[in-house]
Amino acid sequence: MVAHVTTPAGAELHRLPPWVTLVRAPNPGPMTLEGTNTWVLRPPGAREAVVIDPGPSDEGHLAAVAAHAPVAAVLVTHGHPDHVEGVERLLELLGGVPGTVPPGLQRFETPGHTADSVCFHVRVGDDEAIFTGDTILGRGTTVVAWPDRDLGAYLESLDRLAEYQGVPVLPGHGPALADCAAAAQYYLRHRLARLEQVREAVTAGARDADAVVERVYADVDRALWPAAHWSVQAQLEYLRRESQPTRTGLDEP
Repeated sequence: MVAHVTTPAGAELHRLPPWVTLVRAPNPGPMTLEGTNTWVLRPPGAREAVVIDPGPSDEGHLAAVAAHAPVAAVLVTHGHPDHVEGVERLLELLGGVPGTVPPGLQRFETPGHTADSVCFHVRVGDDEAIFTGDTILGRGTTVVAWPDRDLGAYLESLDRLAEYQGVPVLPGHGPALADCAAAAQYYLRHRLARLEQVREAVTAGARDADAVVERVYADVDRALWPAAHWSVQAQLEYLRRESQPTRTGLDEP
């Protein structure tokens, strides 16, 4: 789930790695951009492929993914329906999968967009790429919606992704990007700038998320205000925790 803005998250990647195929789901919209990106990985010489994020339960889309059989494993970046709704049907079309993940694929947790968000760092020979789901997108910014999502955790996840300088990003929506570190740093700047705007709105008298959205997201399409409301809830919770005194665990005199 995303909130679209016009500022790009980074330079687009003009050519996918030769061992990656994109099968895009036909579910475009303001929250899914061009549609959900389903990624099929098959290293040179490998008999079986790996599928990341099967996408929605669309028969034509899932048939196109299943056409890349045999498949060793089906992986997901997080549990939103536009990424996982088609898992069960895809497994039926494939006749099940062994569930064996090939070497060179590292899964690591990147909570924030959702509590269960993960990324996959894949190395094939001299090539590498990071599959980021909705943690980093090819265009726009990601919704960090309270209470399942956590802004503090998301900022930490972006810090981690900022370490992957020059590594291509293959996101859950939108085009592939050339540099994970550049995209993560852009996201960090955007999040911190929004957070400061929310802090200023609260100081100016905004007392709830609706009032903050009206002030801070006035330049955003109103169709996206519900998503902005979720992000503001997460930002307000972050500021509330930030304002609380740190407990030492010791009894005060």
